[in-house]
Amino acid sequence: MSHSLLDLPPMGAAHFASIEDRVARLLSTRQDVVITQGEALLPLEGAIRSAAGPGTTALNVITGPYGQTFGDWLRDCGATVIDVTVPFHTAVTAEEVRDAFAEHPEIGFVSLVHAEAATGNTNPVAEIGEVVRAHGALFYLDAVASIGAEPVLPDAWGVDLCVIGAQKAMGGPAGVSAVSVSERAWARMAANPRAPRRSYLSLLDWKERWIDGGRKALPHAPAQLEMLALEACVERIEAVGLDTVMSRHASAAAAARAGALALGGGLEPYVRDAAQAAPVATTLRTPPGTVAADLVARALAVDPGLPLAAGGGALAGEMIRVNHYGPGATADVVRACLTGLGGALADAGSTVDVAAALEAVDGAWH
Repeated sequence: MSHSLLDLPPMGAAHFASIEDRVARLLSTRQDVVITQGEALLPLEGAIRSAAGPGTTALNVITGPYGQTFGDWLRDCGATVIDVTVPFHTAVTAEEVRDAFAEHPEIGFVSLVHAEAATGNTNPVAEIGEVVRAHGALFYLDAVASIGAEPVLPDAWGVDLCVIGAQKAMGGPAGVSAVSVSERAWARMAANPRAPRRSYLSLLDWKERWIDGGRKALPHAPAQLEMLALEACVERIEAVGLDTVMSRHASAAAAARAGALALGGGLEPYVRDAAQAAPVATTLRTPPGTVAADLVARALAVDPGLPLAAGGGALAGEMIRVNHYGPGATADVVRACLTGLGGALADAGSTVDVAAALEAVDGAWH
């Protein structure tokens, strides 16, 4: 098998363009889609550095660690940044965004994370998009964790720069990502003297050397294996239907939430309102007196394959993440995670009811 992968003929421009077109269909977008050959941090940073500069006033919404990173990049570009930070157990509202515009009418750029896998919340992009469009700001969205788990509709929502990655709910490779770019966003980049040019971070290079020429000649040798893996992953989604894939993620989230509540032992959903909980991953708050990282380590010692993780940084003490995405968006995975957490909590001296948890999983699975 390894020889056959190494002996592939080079990927041509037409094949590359056809994969871009399939990603565009996945996003229901008529915008240009650029496939960026690197992990999603590449287009996330490239899009900010291309569209923002010293004259930009940016509204940066922080609902988790990625929002903090975007603010750092924006400041590094010379932009003036107004942060709207909400507690990580909740989502931002369109009203909060509207209030920020009223207070700072000069805002011309908005950066938002759709679903924060790290904190388990998801933001109401459709409603926020209406507010952003009415104000006329450029709208940048990180949909890396949401694509495949919930609707992502850049055109309908007025998103100018929508970045996705394949490695979460799409169940694909981590080494390739994509960004849809509106005409307004291209114009903003072209007018930005500090936008990366002749750089790996440059989106303008792809516009000038690839899109403007009718996508006839690739600017460099494509990352063939990642591109083929992306194509296979999109093909698989097309075969079962995007709605089916999203519904599996919604069921996994509902089941994980219901199962955790039924398990007991003081475990409870970290995102308080189920409507604000991301379908890609469910975060759980651990009971006082327990350390999330220790509970996860105990569960993984028994079953190393469980998609469990403790929260990052300061959240390692109190948050557990159940990553039910991609191939892991199944009732069996959710059951196994709750069984593992039940065992870890029982070891730590908590009273749990694993049978009730498993029954709740089955009851909540749609």
